Amino acid sequence: MEKKLYPFKFIPIASRRPWGGTALVKVLGKSFIEIDEDGNEKPVPEDELIGESWELADMGEQDSVIDNGWLKGNTIGDMMQTYMERVVGEKVFAWYGTQFPLLIKFLSIEGKLSVQVHPDDKVAEERYDSLGKAEVWYILDAKPDAKIYMGFKEEVSAQQFYDACKSGTADRLLNVIHPHKGDVIFIKPGTVHAAEGGIMVCEIQESSDMTFRLYDWGRELNPKTARKMHLDEAIDIINYDKYDAGAYTPAPAPVKKTTTVCLVDCPQFTVNHITLFEGMQVEAADSDAFLVYNCIKGEVSLQMADEQGTVRDYRLHQGDTILVPAECPSFTLSPLSPGSELLESTTRPAEEKDSYTGE
Repeated sequence: MEKKLYPFKFIPIASRRPWGGTALVKVLGKSFIEIDEDGNEKPVPEDELIGESWELADMGEQDSVIDNGWLKGNTIGDMMQTYMERVVGEKVFAWYGTQFPLLIKFLSIEGKLSVQVHPDDKVAEERYDSLGKAEVWYILDAKPDAKIYMGFKEEVSAQQFYDACKSGTADRLLNVIHPHKGDVIFIKPGTVHAAEGGIMVCEIQESSDMTFRLYDWGRELNPKTARKMHLDEAIDIINYDKYDAGAYTPAPAPVKKTTTVCLVDCPQFTVNHITLFEGMQVEAADSDAFLVYNCIKGEVSLQMADEQGTVRDYRLHQGDTILVPAECPSFTLSPLSPGSELLESTTRPAEEKDSYTGE
């Protein structure tokens, strides 16, 4: 009998950033391992400034490793090369090939995230042979003084913005959002953005690391902190219009029953928010696509029968991520604490979608 695939959990990958913090360890309970120069595993110190936890990544050098079951130790890249459409579904595989189509992270933003922009799929393919980078930020937590810079206050010209970046005043042109827990921000390609001041985010995006830094709050002027800048390279891919507030959704009122709400449905991915007060059956056979769950509150049990009919229990605590392959037809999600919350992500070929929508 052919072994069936099962829900995969992964070892998180720590990414140090100058703007990072310690919330991923202290709040989400993350523990990170890295390989030293001698090839030995060692824990990442808890006081390191970790900006990103790469939860599910198929990015070559940054390739998530499975942490459970009989495929433990294999990477998501191995799975895509070996099991192909069994992982993502026939239509998704026909469109994206052997690269897993989503990159999922948790972010801890304490300092100033660089002012940056991402290209769309057309530009990324033509210039860099890559996917573009549409992304959604789900705000897990935000301190009272936190800020997200998203688009422009008013329409500006490319020259105005270029001059402002060079003179250190770019932030004066940017629209400011004061985020709250549960807010959702859909970041369309071409939208200039940054953040600061204590924000924890679940970021769901295309499988691409195409980020162009435009202004780095003066860090670019210090040889000790300077990182490569891309202002000249990216000046023609920026949307200079006034920010479209429809891409920002404030946190909804709390619910008292099991509820699924669509947060974003765009050509590159669909993201739902699920609140669980009782068990919920998921019938995935007809969708022909994978599902990824991020537990953002409480604890959830994902129960699924294996090929022998034995029901397996996969536990998700706050901060955990799990990938349910496309060939898994049905399973149950049950809250181990009432009101537990999940983000559910998937994708389907972009040709099946006509336009970006974010509700």
